[in-house]
Order: sequence, then structure tokens, then C-alpha cells
Amino acid sequence: MSTDAVLRELLVRQLDHWLPAALHRARRATLALAYAGGEAGGAEAALRVVAEFADRLRGRRLTVLVLADDDAELPARLGAVEATLPADVAVHLVPGRPDRLPVALKAAGAAGAPLLAVVDGGAPDPALLTAVASGRPAELLLVTAPGRSLRPALTAAGFPLVTEVELVPEDGPARLLGYATGSDRGLETMKDALWAVDEYAGVRYRDPADPAGRLLDITLDPEPGPLRRELLAELARSGPRTVTELRRFAATATVYRAADANRALTSLLAAGAVTRDPEPGRLGGDVVISAGPTAGSSA
Repeated sequence: MSTDAVLRELLVRQLDHWLPAALHRARRATLALAYAGGEAGGAEAALRVVAEFADRLRGRRLTVLVLADDDAELPARLGAVEATLPADVAVHLVPGRPDRLPVALKAAGAAGAPLLAVVDGGAPDPALLTAVASGRPAELLLVTAPGRSLRPALTAAGFPLVTEVELVPEDGPARLLGYATGSDRGLETMKDALWAVDEYAGVRYRDPADPAGRLLDITLDPEPGPLRRELLAELARSGPRTVTELRRFAATATVYRAADANRALTSLLAAGAVTRDPEPGRLGGDVVISAGPTAGSSA
């Protein structure tokens, strides 16, 4: 199963969250889809999602930019879906690679209004990232080759919340997905979507923050081993932390969700790898967690 299928479903799920919120927030919004070669199949799926929200588009203006240069059949495929869209949606197919996105966004007047950009195959070029960050608010899904973290570049561009995950197929190259936003809710939605997509045979995740690089099956209850190691490493770096702080760490610094931190902490407590203060009672947000004497051997 291709990683394209996973990425397509993640885009559809994120659009289901982003589009109604954007239309409620402002009278105009921009969806930008940029592809560096190959089949731009996600663009067709995105337009179908837009069509489902036709009734909410009245009195609003949605601009859809599609940048692609190696898909000869794309105009016909998009045209068939575009014919079903209301007049409030303007679709512009722009020949070119993702590095043309800053110019396209400026021409579309995307700055200062809700913007969701998907860049598949592009490098984390500062000009591109800055152009996307001009949205108010802005969200970005960036897909590129693994090898270096996207977090520093995305943070430098002005995105306070970033997550990244490697998609590793049985056959073919791995791909690195970075998601950047300023919205806690947007980050939470993306994390939920990551683990809720259909369990595609042959595609697994790898958390770039996990030094062991363990592969993870896509499931609603992901294997907590990498998160246990990352929580222990965070406690070693920062000293005792509250459960609330560790939940926040899991959500913002790993591929896991905040709720997964509770499961991992319960396991670490049972193994004696961490201790808690106070000892009795539920594992509430104000409970302080410290590394235990067996921390190095219980991850």
C-alpha cells in the first residue's frame, strides 16, 4: 500500500476539521495544494471534501490553489469535481513546483485570512514557509524525504506547534510528514487523525524523536515503548515534571497524543522506572513524576 493513500486520508480528515472552522472565522480562506512531481491525487480528494461543505460557503469565498507540473490528466480530473462546486469556490490550477507557492499565495491575496497549505515533495524553503505562515491562522502539511528534522525550520518560520512522523512502507522510500500550526485544537485533530486512519497494510510510522527508531503499526492504541523512552529522556533533561507537563510534551514533541502519555506513565510507574508525588490517588494533572532508580532499564 502506497504512503499516498495514508497522506490522502490525513488530508481529508484535516480538511473536515479546518474548513468549517475557517468559514466560521472569516469571510475568505485559502486552500493551497502544491506537488513536486508525481500524481497530485490529493487535490481531487480535497475538492470532493470542499463540495461537501457547499451549504456553508454561502457568503464566503474559498480560493483553492493547485500547483503541479507532471500530471497531464489533472486538469480533466479536477474539472469534473470543480463543476460540482458552488460559485463561492475559485479553483486555480497553476503549472509549476512548490517553490512557486509564495508567488501564487500573494496573487491570491491569501495573507491575513485562514490558510491551509499542503506541500508534497517540497523542501522546507524559508521563503515558502514564511509565505504560508502569513495566513491568519495558518496550517501547513509538508511532506519531504527523511533525513533531517523539519521542526527547526517550521518553528523559525513562526509556527509555535509542530509535529512530525515518518511514513515507512514495506516497499519504497520512507517519507517525512511535518505538520505546523498555531492552534492546539488543530494539533490535537492531526494527532487523532494520524492514529485513526485505516490500518494500511505495509505502512507504519516511525517517530523521529525516538532514538531507537522503532516502527509503529497504525492503530488507535499505539505501542507505547518509544513514548516511554522519550518521557524518561525528558525527565532526565528537565527533572521532575507534572503529569500535565508530560502530556503537553507528548503532544508537542512526539508523534503521540496527550492521552497516550497517561498509558505510558502508568506502565513506567508499574515497572518502577518513575515515581510519583503524591503516591496514592488518581494520576491527575498536578501529580509530579520523577525518574526512578530503574529508569535506565525499564523503557
